Amino acid sequence: MSGLENAGYSKASAYYGKSGNPLGYQVEVWHDGLNEHRVIRDKDFGILESKVRNQLLKWDEKWQRVKAKQEEAERRQRGKEGADAATRDAQEAMRAAEGILAWTLDVDDTVDWSELKRHEPFRFEPHESTKGIRLDPADGRPIGIEPVQRSRQPTLSDRTIAPRNTLLDKIIPPFGRKREAEAEERLKAALERWQSEEDGANREEAKRGKRFDHLRASYERAKEEYEKACAEQEARVDDLRRRWLAGEPDAVEEHAELVLGASEYPDWIHADYTVAYDAANGVLVVDYELPPVEVTPTLKEVTYVASRDEYKEKHITEAQKKKLYDSILYQIAIRTVHELFEADESGALAMITFNGWVTSVNPGTGKSERKCILSLQTGKEEFQEVDLSQVDPKACFKALKGVAASSLAELAPVTPLLQFDSDDARFVESRDIADGLGNETNLAAMDWEDFEHLVRELFSKHFEKDGGEVHVTQASRDGGVDAIAFDPDPIRGGKMVIQAKRYTNTVGVSAVRDLYGTVVNEGAVKGILITTSDYGPDAYAFAKDKPLALLSGANLLHLLAEHGYKATINIEEAKRFAREAR
Repeated sequence: MSGLENAGYSKASAYYGKSGNPLGYQVEVWHDGLNEHRVIRDKDFGILESKVRNQLLKWDEKWQRVKAKQEEAERRQRGKEGADAATRDAQEAMRAAEGILAWTLDVDDTVDWSELKRHEPFRFEPHESTKGIRLDPADGRPIGIEPVQRSRQPTLSDRTIAPRNTLLDKIIPPFGRKREAEAEERLKAALERWQSEEDGANREEAKRGKRFDHLRASYERAKEEYEKACAEQEARVDDLRRRWLAGEPDAVEEHAELVLGASEYPDWIHADYTVAYDAANGVLVVDYELPPVEVTPTLKEVTYVASRDEYKEKHITEAQKKKLYDSILYQIAIRTVHELFEADESGALAMITFNGWVTSVNPGTGKSERKCILSLQTGKEEFQEVDLSQVDPKACFKALKGVAASSLAELAPVTPLLQFDSDDARFVESRDIADGLGNETNLAAMDWEDFEHLVRELFSKHFEKDGGEVHVTQASRDGGVDAIAFDPDPIRGGKMVIQAKRYTNTVGVSAVRDLYGTVVNEGAVKGILITTSDYGPDAYAFAKDKPLALLSGANLLHLLAEHGYKATINIEEAKRFAREAR
């Protein structure tokens, strides 16, 4: 994709499931102008490209609307006219917030499969010179050869060549013959120059002919490859539709993402979500990132005070803001379920679980936290009995036995009615390191990536006796987690965050604070920090009474010994190696 303002995307990379096997491809996309970011996944690279393209185009359309509104606001005249226009915009935003659910009821939510087959028009982009070749402006196709500029063949009558006779030349014939001989010499020289130019023009014309033939052949090859790629993509889309109709789990998940990706919300709502499908029970789980309280529209009216030449804004009350925010979230939950059930032409969905998550800063700690604040689980038959055009969103949510605090604006966490399994798009393929350890292995000087995999392997052995699992995560724009462990024990188990620090200096309190913030943000039950060095007193003090475990280098060597591995930690040697490597 090119020519899209403020948008970008990463190279495709593999993502892995809980077994460590690759599940497909993922691409990170973002839009700096809208401050939006998503990770898009698909097992088929061609369909992933379509998803990325459609997301970027959707963001670009949204960005153009945002810019148009900004430009319109700048053009407005000051005074009552500007205030009235601002009031209309505020009222429109308020109506959009109140009508999130109603808006979708008039929309056909079924997937437009032809949209996935839409291609950018073919355009030939030659890598070689096109000098002297005419190209079709529509697609870059070579359509002809520009004529080579040629000069006229010189003759004796040309002004610069003709005999320069005077009256004396006419009276004295020898003088006249001399002038004629001089003219013949000038003509001869001019003809030689002209012939040399003509030979050069002939050579250039031959070059252009060969260049045209080469470009035309390149064009035909490129177009053939383009049409082949288009046909392959269309075949993949058809195959996805076939597998979706057959109820294949990965295709059902992809279909759900397509449905939610096509859903249009007000520009101040940044939609992001992940889905998982349990084929055995026909249950789709949706983890939806809900908007924070701060984006709730509150502006009610703008008036112009002529005496002070200023605008005065009138906002809804704090209580009204909280009520509107609650309504927005209940509408998103019900709307999401409606869109997915309406688009379920294959009959794969017997039940949908919607978990609504909000990421916000805890004012008490200053740390960003991610919480599930509402959860709804409903069967298809039960849901389709509801007349959504007549319902109150909150009352409908409660009638469907959704779980949420009395006020969503307070961001009180609830336990999701059903959660995802342990597949995480951040997981990377693991590799075994421990078998290569020996008395001579200095863990403090080990490659940092090998160290992270060693920690994963060590904790895998620790948890595997109880059916647990550990995955190393890949680096991303968000970062923060080196490994994630899943302990299935119903009492002491759950999700655990593991961070590995191959340090040669004492680990300070900031690393422990970061780990605690990550534990909260990930919704984990415990955080484990393991290092080759040790921790300062402030680090131990901060970890006290928190679900954190700080493992020093000595603890690490002890754990390795428990599993039959030997290694050493020599901090001074590691520091020397680091100095020598500079």
